Amino acid sequence: MMKPMIILTALAVAAPAAAQQSFAAPEGCEAVLTVQNKGCVMTNVWQCAADDAGDQWIALITQAGVFSVQKVDAEFQWVEAYKVTGNERLITPAEDAASLTTLFDTQIDTWDFTLETEDGTERNVGFDMLTGETTEIDGEILLNTEYQGRTIDGDGNVIDASSGRQFVSEEHRLFFFGESWPDENPAQVIDMSPVEFIYPGEPGFFADAPLYECNVIESGFRP
Repeated sequence: MMKPMIILTALAVAAPAAAQQSFAAPEGCEAVLTVQNKGCVMTNVWQCAADDAGDQWIALITQAGVFSVQKVDAEFQWVEAYKVTGNERLITPAEDAASLTTLFDTQIDTWDFTLETEDGTERNVGFDMLTGETTEIDGEILLNTEYQGRTIDGDGNVIDASSGRQFVSEEHRLFFFGESWPDENPAQVIDMSPVEFIYPGEPGFFADAPLYECNVIESGFRP
């Protein structure tokens, strides 16, 4: 359960503000995974000793730099995020909290939660559903999902309505991008599927720039 349509729109406007930086995991934290995706996007994932069990941090990086650093919990709830477009925080308790446990146990998980942003509240409503199929990418066995979601501002206006197919890992308890499209134009498909999964000690681990389907621009971030 991720928001690729909103993310890519924001990246086109705001990503250059994060350029000319370098990347490293914070002190007291352990870098655990790098994922290189299609669409000139990559992620670095780390865990911190001071956090609750199961919490993970995810940095989303484009060729122009880091777009966001986001904290998720063991159920993949979006706890907080720090973005070039403004910070976000989950308002708890959620009306219908996102739950990987429910998704894995019942094949479907609905969600209805609200984020406090610098521009007001954003309510996110939708579902993730397992298709029953798996995909192997770079040695990783991923469960295939389908999703639909809407993001609604504090005035009740729908600012994003999209659907798509993504991937989720039982091992990592993380979602990964796949294909997505706006509901108003299903032909406008964006593919940010994973290409490489890179672990500590392997070439390219915790890199600071995406590799696939992009031009070369120096980028990175240090939390």
